[in-house]
Amino acid sequence: MLEALSFEFMRNALLAGLLAGITCGIIGTFVVVNRIVFISGGIAHAAYGGVGLAFFLGLSPLVGILGFSLFVSFLMAMISLKTRHRADTVIGVLWAVGMGLGVILIDLTPGYNVDLMSYLFGSILTVPASDLWIMLVINILIILIVGYFYHDLVAMSYDEEFAQVRGVPVRVLYFMLMAMIALSVVMIVQVVGLILVIALLTIPPYIAEKFSGSMLQMMIYSILLNLIFSSTGLWLSFTFNLTSGASIIMVAAACFFFVLFLSRFWPKTTKWNSETKAEYLTKNLS
Repeated sequence: MLEALSFEFMRNALLAGLLAGITCGIIGTFVVVNRIVFISGGIAHAAYGGVGLAFFLGLSPLVGILGFSLFVSFLMAMISLKTRHRADTVIGVLWAVGMGLGVILIDLTPGYNVDLMSYLFGSILTVPASDLWIMLVINILIILIVGYFYHDLVAMSYDEEFAQVRGVPVRVLYFMLMAMIALSVVMIVQVVGLILVIALLTIPPYIAEKFSGSMLQMMIYSILLNLIFSSTGLWLSFTFNLTSGASIIMVAAACFFFVLFLSRFWPKTTKWNSETKAEYLTKNLS
């Protein structure tokens, strides 16, 4: 790995993986606990419409992904709040429409010569220094927002109705969470691509939840796991000349199935249960 770090593109790739890992650990925890994995997947895949729109209008792909992801995330937030019983159907439609729109707009763009596969499966080895600064800014923004609204976000995740009764602006926080998922997509697309985004948002938090006694612990463990998966995947990619994004995901998936298998042999944790959640809500919302 030290030999690999002598190359600038590998140093940039490692930094991109670290920055994406921090965001995924924080936002992924809320995604898993709130059980909005399908919505997150919908936002990630619909973001391909932003790629097509950016090429069609001659804009930066990151600007297109950011704008389109935010638009789709707010749309999905409104739908999931107003029509919960049909939300999965509408989200599935938006998921497909976003990808279809992206493909058509790229077809209509004359003379494009960009490797579109890099947006679908990631291009962490080609992340420039300018994108690292954008990722750093997004990371800081997400950490500040989550830090400021931490207790309210946790309360919404534990018991939405109770939090609303206690005056927590649940709807505003829900839209905010959707926006942060969209920002996360912008970051992760550089690392593993739109197709594999959902893996980094869900696998580390799922594993971390089994060893955590609180959401804060779950976030910290998720960040550490993301960092391990990213660095190990990059090392495998460099050593065996494999696709970097897919290598990172396969490392995460191997760990996921290993923990899933081992979890059959140890007793379920009792540290993070309904009693501890009720105690947290009473203590922090009174």
